Amino acid sequence: MDYKAILTQNGYRLSQPRKQVIELLQTSEVALSPQQIHQALQQKNCELGLVSVYRTLELLTELGLVSVVYDPQRNPGYMLSTVGHLHHIVCQECHKAIEFSASNDIDQLVQRVEQETSFQVLDHFLQLFGLCPDCHQKQIAGE
Repeated sequence: MDYKAILTQNGYRLSQPRKQVIELLQTSEVALSPQQIHQALQQKNCELGLVSVYRTLELLTELGLVSVVYDPQRNPGYMLSTVGHLHHIVCQECHKAIEFSASNDIDQLVQRVEQETSFQVLDHFLQLFGLCPDCHQKQIAGE
């Protein structure tokens, strides 16, 4: 995804804080909390305050560049988004998160819910929890 182009198209520039947050999220397989992002950037000698991390995440989420992903304890974290409306599955052991699409199945469910409730569904959020292949193998091996 061309983060700079999306920011520019929406009237924003790729500032140093935005670049630092995006680069950090690009290297993470797990969703990171704002505090974890702040700590990781401090360890890289980046002078970015926690409030700036929150503001940056808010903007990147609003622009669809970052997704909110919940850990097994339902604490929010942030991961880079890819193109399209995707969902996440999160490992309950290592917290690794993977995107997946489920649009056809979800569309049928949304239609059924609209019919049953008379609500007009405007958006949805789906996230699954389980064990990644590595953690599943460890569990089978009794580690």
